[in-house]
Amino acid sequence: MLSVFTSPSRYVQGRGATAALGAEMAALGLEGPVLVVAGRSAEAMLGAAWAESFRKAGLVHVVHRFGGQSSRAEIERVNEAARAAGARTIVGAGGGKAVDTGRASAHELGLSFVSCPSLASSDAPCSAVSVVYTESGEVEEIRFLPRNPDLVVVDTEVVAKSPARFLVAGMGDAAATWFEAKACAESHARNTRGGASTRSALALAELCWRTLLEDGESALRAVERQVVTPSLERLVEANTLLSGLGFESAGLAAAHSIHNGLTDAPGTHGRLHGEKVSFGLCAQLALEGAPRETVRQVLGFATAVGLPVTLAEVGLADLDAAMLRRIAERSTQPGESIHNEPFAVEPAAVADAILAADAEGRAFLARAGRR
Repeated sequence: MLSVFTSPSRYVQGRGATAALGAEMAALGLEGPVLVVAGRSAEAMLGAAWAESFRKAGLVHVVHRFGGQSSRAEIERVNEAARAAGARTIVGAGGGKAVDTGRASAHELGLSFVSCPSLASSDAPCSAVSVVYTESGEVEEIRFLPRNPDLVVVDTEVVAKSPARFLVAGMGDAAATWFEAKACAESHARNTRGGASTRSALALAELCWRTLLEDGESALRAVERQVVTPSLERLVEANTLLSGLGFESAGLAAAHSIHNGLTDAPGTHGRLHGEKVSFGLCAQLALEGAPRETVRQVLGFATAVGLPVTLAEVGLADLDAAMLRRIAERSTQPGESIHNEPFAVEPAAVADAILAADAEGRAFLARAGRR
C-alpha cells in the first residue's frame, strides 16, 4: 500500500484575508465568472469585501444564497446557478455545509473550487470530502472527491466576530483528529485517499491536539471579546488546517462514525457537527478502553471549553433502547470509519461504549460541581 498525503494547493490565513481573495485566485490562475455559494450571514458580513476584492482582480462574480442544508437538492440548485452564470470557479463561503455544497457542485461540474469559511467550526474547508445530508438533517452520503480545494482563505477577523459556539464546535471536531489518527496507524488502515498514512500526517494530527490543549481556552476568550490574538490564530489553524490535513491524510475512526450514528436521532439535530464529534470521541475512548489519564485529559479539555461529554448535552437525555440500537447500527454500517479501529467492532459494543462514555462524562461533571 502506497503512502498518500493530500492537501489544498494553497492555504491563506490572517486578519483581513478576505481582501486578498481575488488576488490569491488570480495568482493561481483561477478564472471567472465566479459563483459564490454563501449563507445569509456570510453574505451580509462579507459581500462588500468580496465585490471589492474581485473587482481589483478583474473577476466577475455572482452570489448564490445557500439554502441551509448540504443536500442533493441544494447541490443541484448550485449546479443550475453555476451554469446560468457561466462560472469557471465556485467559492464556498460561510459554514461547513455551504463549503461542502460548493465543493460537491464544483466537482460535478468540473470547475475550480475555493474554500472561504467564515467560521472555524470544522475541518471541512481544506478537505476533498463533502458530507451530504437529507433535508431533515441525517447523514445520507459522504463523498470522497478526487481533488482538494485550489485555495483556502480564512479571515481570522471574521472568525473573531462569529459566535463562540462555532469555534468551540471546531475544537470538538479537531480534538478527535489525533485519537482517530492513532487508531488508524495502529491498524494500518487506509486514509481517506486510499493510502497509508505518512509520518507528517501523524505529526500534524498530534500538533493539532497539543495546540488545542495550549490555546483552546485563550482563543475562546478572544472570540468572546471579538479580538484577534496569537492564540486565536494558532487555534484557527488547528481547527481548520491541522485537523483537515490530519483527518484526511491519517484517517478517521470511531468518533466520526458515532457522530454519523447520532445524526439519526432527531434530538441531536440542533447540535453542531463538532459537538456531536466531541461526544463521539468520548465514546471512542470507552470503546478502546483508553488509559484513565487520557480520558481525564480529554474530559478536562472538553469541559473547560464547553464541549459535550454526555448524552444530555447532545440532546439525548432520554435515549431509549431502540434509538440507542439504531445509533449503534448506523455507526457500524459497512464502509464506516469505525472499522479502522484496530479490532472488530459490532453494534453491541458501540451501544455499550456510548452508555459508558455518558456515565463517565456525568461522573466527571459531578466531581467538578457542574451537575
